[in-house]
Amino acid sequence: MTDSKRKLQLLDFEKPLAELESRIEQIRTLAENNDVDVSEQIQQLEARATQLRQEIFSSLTPMQELQLARHPRRPSTLDYIQAITDEWIELHGDRQGTDDPAVVGGVGKLAGQPVLIVGHQKGRDTKDNVARNFGMASPGGYRKALRLMDHANRFNLPILTFIDTPAAWAGLEAEQYGQGEAIARNLREMFQFDVPIICTVIGEGGSGGALGIGVGDRLAMFEHSIYSVAPPEACAAILWRDAQKGPKAADALKITAKDLLSLGLMDQILPEPMGGAHSNPIEAAQTLKQSLLSTLDELWRLSGQERRDLRYDKFRRMGIFTQIAA
Repeated sequence: MTDSKRKLQLLDFEKPLAELESRIEQIRTLAENNDVDVSEQIQQLEARATQLRQEIFSSLTPMQELQLARHPRRPSTLDYIQAITDEWIELHGDRQGTDDPAVVGGVGKLAGQPVLIVGHQKGRDTKDNVARNFGMASPGGYRKALRLMDHANRFNLPILTFIDTPAAWAGLEAEQYGQGEAIARNLREMFQFDVPIICTVIGEGGSGGALGIGVGDRLAMFEHSIYSVAPPEACAAILWRDAQKGPKAADALKITAKDLLSLGLMDQILPEPMGGAHSNPIEAAQTLKQSLLSTLDELWRLSGQERRDLRYDKFRRMGIFTQIAA
């Protein structure tokens, strides 16, 4: 990627760090060209860059977390599949006439173990995003996902889902072709599968679009991913009729991994490389792989009935609250 393209993809809070790193590189280049020793100065600047990076990424607001979750260079489902699997064969179609590119899935081997992987797929640039419908799945996408998961259940393959969507496609055709029914059926069927199901939010988990492949024995989130009942901008437009109040909605919705873990809705937070998953995709992929292997080892020790019972209890506990009388 060229420097100009990389600058265009910088988030506002990343710019001070990028400017400092650019200065370090310029000083290093000038020193090499003029045969000058500035190692001590460079070392001081690099220490400052490390400190600044820690300061920035340890105190992000919920809206900044959302920006990171939507970062155009953030690893996608296919990126992770390529990085963590030994073999991979993508499977297509819902067997009802459609093959939604916003949902990808297939069979592969994870450390030699056969698995079924299905996930949302966003594009890398505008053209690709349009082709992938920005990761917003149609009814056919959820039917494809269910067909693949049913295949996995029949052949005793664990199911791994990667969630990364702002929401399900909300177009008129989606409603005509049964968007609500398709997602509801997925929810019902995923509760009944015998095999282990591990769901991981790798970027943006929004609304029913995320839930359509989000019923599992374990739900993990990358550190800078988000999981929400609705995108903050949509929530703000509904509540205040002003999408510009998205940051206020993001604070109230409790969309971050830390918030969701504290509320008991999330089972595990996967740490990201300093600077976000896009700063070191290989490291992020290794973290994901180790987490999946460890969790699979744990889940395989349970019977199918035990997994179903735990899965049911897990979701029944969500939303429970205590009302204290005045």
